[in-house]
Amino acid sequence: MDALEALKTRRSIRAYKKKKMPKNVLAGIIDCARLAPTANNRQPWEFIVVTGKETRKKIADMTTYGKFIANAAACVVVCGKKDADYIREDCSAATENILLAAKALGIGSCWVAGYQKAFEDELKGMLGIPGSIAVFSLVALGYPDEQPEPHNKRSVEEVLHWEKF
Repeated sequence: MDALEALKTRRSIRAYKKKKMPKNVLAGIIDCARLAPTANNRQPWEFIVVTGKETRKKIADMTTYGKFIANAAACVVVCGKKDADYIREDCSAATENILLAAKALGIGSCWVAGYQKAFEDELKGMLGIPGSIAVFSLVALGYPDEQPEPHNKRSVEEVLHWEKF
C-alpha cells in the first residue's frame, strides 16, 4: 500500500481477530516508529511491545477508553524522556508512524492516550519503566475484525487557507 492510500484509509480499529502477530512484524512497525521526525534528532522515545495476554488485560483495565487492548495481539507503550524539550511532538510523530506502518501491513491499530494519565505510575511500575521516562501513548495492534466507516471530516476547502487565515 502506498503512503497516500495509508493516510487516507487508516481508521481506528477496536475489534481484533484472535490471531498472534509475529515478532518480526511488530519489530518492523517499531522500526518505522523510530524513524519518525524528531526535534534536533533527540529521539527521546522508547517502545515497549506487550504481547502477554494477562499484561494486556491489566493495561486495558487501567485505561478509561482502551478496554479493547485486552483483545489486541499487542499493545505498544510509547514512552519518552521526561526532560526532552519536544516530547509531545516527537512521541506523537512516532505514534503516528506506528499507526501508518500498521495500516500499510494490513494491521488494525488504535491510539489510546497515556501522557500524564492517572494510570501512568501503576503502568510504569508494572512494566519497570524508570522514573526519568514518561508514558506517552498506548497503541493497540491486531488483525482487524471490523471495517469502520470513515468519520465525516471537514473538507480541504474548509481547513485550507492561502497566505493568511
